[in-house]
Amino acid sequence: MLRPRLVVVSLLVLALAACAGIETRTDYDPGSVDKLTGYRTYAWLPSPHTQNSQVYNPIVESRVRKAVEQELQSRGYQEVSQNPDFKIGWHGAVDQKLDVQTVDQYYGYAWDPWYSPFYLGPSVPETRVREYQEGTLILDFIDAASNKLVWRGTAQAELRESASASKRQERLNEAVHGMLKDFPPKPKK
Repeated sequence: MLRPRLVVVSLLVLALAACAGIETRTDYDPGSVDKLTGYRTYAWLPSPHTQNSQVYNPIVESRVRKAVEQELQSRGYQEVSQNPDFKIGWHGAVDQKLDVQTVDQYYGYAWDPWYSPFYLGPSVPETRVREYQEGTLILDFIDAASNKLVWRGTAQAELRESASASKRQERLNEAVHGMLKDFPPKPKK
């Protein structure tokens, strides 16, 4: 028979795992909204050259480009080799993170009326520490005429080492979709 404490902790871990999504944010130059809405063509900037082969390698670059191109082309944008409206650059990072959570068998309360009095007793908090990797993807859209940054999107999510190649592409597609869902930004009235 499972103890109530084990059941509660297990349910909490499942609930938190279900909430582990992709966090996306965007920022843009408000003075460039008219330009952004007029864009139709794009080209890629050269890939950054760094020593971090975990992020900057041909496999990751191919996945990033595929996700961005699918999203943009589904919205009518076209990749060109000359005279684009905007250029796209990308950056990535992988950081080690710690998740520390302290819970007790009653979600922090000393007494819970749903349990029988036989379960009442001292509530001993339990702290769990989990180390994980968090990936960050940054997309920069540069106005081709002025060579200035006009839009930036970021996505952060926990990386799962055991994920298959197709699952990694799926998560990357989800991240890019989240970043670009409101692109181009609407002019303020």
